[in-house]
Amino acid sequence: MRARGVAFLATVVLAAGLATGCSGITIEPVSQAPASGDAAAALAALPVKGRAPRTGYDRDEFGQRWADVDRNGCDQRNDVLARDLVDEAFRAGTRECVVLNGRLADPYTGRTIDFTRGQGTSDDVQIDHVVALSNAWQTGAQQLAPDTRELLGNDPLNLLAVDGPTNASKGDGDAATWLPPVRGYRCAYVARQVAVKSKYGLWVTSAEREAIARILTGCPGEPLPADPAVPAPTEELRALRSGTG
Repeated sequence: MRARGVAFLATVVLAAGLATGCSGITIEPVSQAPASGDAAAALAALPVKGRAPRTGYDRDEFGQRWADVDRNGCDQRNDVLARDLVDEAFRAGTRECVVLNGRLADPYTGRTIDFTRGQGTSDDVQIDHVVALSNAWQTGAQQLAPDTRELLGNDPLNLLAVDGPTNASKGDGDAATWLPPVRGYRCAYVARQVAVKSKYGLWVTSAEREAIARILTGCPGEPLPADPAVPAPTEELRALRSGTG
């Protein structure tokens, strides 16, 4: 097993242990204290606008699917599987790149899922764009340069291995319309959405912002997730991060 999956598994197991067994998107009752912490501060800094039209959206607008953006010789799908699964086995001759099987502690459902590569089984575990690409398109990504959109579509910060059917039920929903069934994972989930939107200069809708703020109020001090190492950002990303874009 690669070491990169161990820390993530510990986080998922903790989240699964907090699950109530309930499903749906009803937000937990929260205290009246305002949300705080890095995620809350980053949320407060995001612009609030309405969704732009979906006109012109196509998956291909985000470049190559599973491009090797971290330049380690493996595509991003296999990188994420290797990061998020445990007890994984790799195809011989691929330098531990192509994942053949393993086990996923699914952060969205709290279930343990056996993954086996193959027709009819690979989709049991899917790679979720935490900020759905259609949502990203409608909240600022259509204004980004093509190479920046490709990085967004393949950025490990925005990718999680999860239960396939649950991922399919999410569609392009934002936090106002879809949340993971495991309530104990929702704080980390929305913090990751905030991190992605902050990194790429995207905005939130008012309903999305209110939903995220309510969740973060229940977990004061929730940190933003660490941004995985990827190649030097494009000039556009540098400008977005410095506030000059």
